[in-house]
Amino acid sequence: MSHRVLIVDDELDLREVMDYSLRMAGYEVDHAESGTSALASAQRCLPDAIVLDINLPGLDGLAVCEMLRLLASTREIPILLLTALASEQTRKLGLQLGANDYMTKPFSPREVLARVAAILKRTQPASSASMPSTQAIVLDEERARVLCRGTALALTRYEYLLLTVFMRAPERVYSRAQLMSLVWSHEVSQERTVDTHIKSLRGKIHALAPDLDPIQTHRGLGYSWQS
Repeated sequence: MSHRVLIVDDELDLREVMDYSLRMAGYEVDHAESGTSALASAQRCLPDAIVLDINLPGLDGLAVCEMLRLLASTREIPILLLTALASEQTRKLGLQLGANDYMTKPFSPREVLARVAAILKRTQPASSASMPSTQAIVLDEERARVLCRGTALALTRYEYLLLTVFMRAPERVYSRAQLMSLVWSHEVSQERTVDTHIKSLRGKIHALAPDLDPIQTHRGLGYSWQS
């Protein structure tokens, strides 16, 4: 079951960037553009996490954070605060009011994904935590490692990030451009970089399990992970 994330920001362009990245990573997404609508949306949809901008019109994000922590229905929902203000005082106040993490603008889509995944992992009960896996391949995100039939794969940073994207949403087809946005952000401009890393990742899996080929190529479309 996918996680639901509520994005609260009055900047439409920023909401759309975060929405795209989160959906491509397998999350369900809701939006709010003001503090008042954020409170209503949080109580209505009960998201698994909230990405909350501090600088909102009317009721600001700090006030929203405080009110969410006072409501029984939203008290335990993890909150990631966003702000253009980098002051230590603002950061401390946000954490004192109940935020789980804090991120300063500007940021990359990949950083948002990493922070959301981290606060979800920290706040989920240990008994309900699970690792994405297939019968032969297990992704252990807590230790940042991948086991193939019990043996750790020696992956580069980008190979690991690619595999993480795939295994979080098995059978979803990702285009090269989508994978570039989710894994490399704006660091490189050649989409063939994706092909090179996928070829290397396939080779490392095949070396330990010659009968496995979980990364499927969809001609003209992209790649998917078959569990």
